[in-house]
Amino acid sequence: MTQHDDDKLHEEAEAIRRETAADAPELEEHDRISELEAQLAEANSKGLYAAAELQNARRRMEKELVDAKAYAAASFARDMLAIKDHVERALAAVTEELRADATAANFLAGIEATARELEAAFQRNGVTRVKSIGEALDPHKHQAMMEIPSDDAEPGTIVEEMQSGYVLKDRLLRPALVGVAKKPD
Repeated sequence: MTQHDDDKLHEEAEAIRRETAADAPELEEHDRISELEAQLAEANSKGLYAAAELQNARRRMEKELVDAKAYAAASFARDMLAIKDHVERALAAVTEELRADATAANFLAGIEATARELEAAFQRNGVTRVKSIGEALDPHKHQAMMEIPSDDAEPGTIVEEMQSGYVLKDRLLRPALVGVAKKPD
């Protein structure tokens, strides 16, 4: 190899080195752009997740608010059930001869009017009585207190109600206390 060939090779190598060095900032810039695009995509993804979570939280809060409004009277209604029970027991205990007495009849008319008003208030507010007698035992609505031997009813059918059960809209306020038929021994 001659000096001229050697110089030429040296110049070509230097040109390649300069070219590579000139491309290096471009490669670094390209890597930086790729990195920033990846960070932007991650930030967008996190933003979408946060927005979805916020929307889900808002929906849960709206549902809880609707439920709170719908069932706010549940505690009060439970308390009123005890009063209703007492009024019904008082009316059930009245004999025919007591009804014949004029003074007692006026007193009873007031108690019956109170019972009707109480029932109307329950109806207006979505408090309804649980159907029991003749129904199959439903552990979500009834509480079996005893088994009663019966030839007339299928086993598991409610034949006696000791205390009425009530629901507020679709929520159980109080289960009905019932006697359930069983096969006679």
